[in-house]
Amino acid sequence: MMPEGGMIVPGTIQPDLEHLVDEMPALDLSDVPAMRLALDGRAPRRVEDASGTGPSLVEIEGPAGSPRVPLRITCPDAARSRTRAAIIEIHGGGFVLGSAADNDAANRELANATDAVVVSVDYRLAPEHPHPAAVDDCYAALLWVAGRHLELGIDPARIGILGASAGAYLAATTALRARDQGGPALACQALLEPVLDNRCDTTSMQQGTDTVFWTRALAERSWELFLAGNRLDSRTIPARHPNLTGLPPTYLTVNELDPLRDQGLRYAERLRTAAVPVDLRQWHGTFHGFTMLDTAIGHTAIEALHAAMSVALAAQSTGQTA
Repeated sequence: MMPEGGMIVPGTIQPDLEHLVDEMPALDLSDVPAMRLALDGRAPRRVEDASGTGPSLVEIEGPAGSPRVPLRITCPDAARSRTRAAIIEIHGGGFVLGSAADNDAANRELANATDAVVVSVDYRLAPEHPHPAAVDDCYAALLWVAGRHLELGIDPARIGILGASAGAYLAATTALRARDQGGPALACQALLEPVLDNRCDTTSMQQGTDTVFWTRALAERSWELFLAGNRLDSRTIPARHPNLTGLPPTYLTVNELDPLRDQGLRYAERLRTAAVPVDLRQWHGTFHGFTMLDTAIGHTAIEALHAAMSVALAAQSTGQTA
């Protein structure tokens, strides 16, 4: 068990990750446009099979007065014999970096492993579009998927949501909004190395001054850019929400050498206290973003995600047929 508040000790990185640390991009959020250009096509990616068809691209109506929201829809390669589950996937990037296209290969792998239609959201990025633009876009995507389940060939009882890092904040917030506003019921939520609290006051965050890839300073800066001076109340910060009951079964991961670690551990404990089923995976000797690298521990983590989502989505099947 990895206790909250455990020391982040330099030199304890998994051996198969240690020699690849230099492949992780150096992030600088002082000039976001320049950082986006520097990362374009250069972020490390696990080796993927290049076969298979690409995603379908659609644009949906966003919140009133907002631009349309681009989605990328990836279907499994196998022929369909019944309705499928759907997974709404939300990319990470500290609220300011990345795009849905970055995860095309990973989403094709996810679709084939879970036999689910994966819908990736190209939400608006800060600082050009501060909170709540990204949250609104992700919730619009959930409403669209649920409202078009017949067209998409999916079982409306088997819609899950998946987010990594800042994408996990958006996934968690979307799940809370769906519950609070009587929106579509989610079969599960997967929160990977999640961003959950803008206070950045946990022990692991305080110790994360020189950690690999993601640091306390970057976390604080990303929140500044995302909030743009707006104050969030307790209902818009998952870790501070007063009521977590009625949320979907949750798969949640934390990395031992990640400043975000303790936020995830706290949220998992609060979910359990609220009687929400939680599958908590703690990856020892790992840092934020380690699954981007082609390593044994990275593949193990991704396979665990695929297995957990397959089980969670299958458990909610209504038995519908196409």
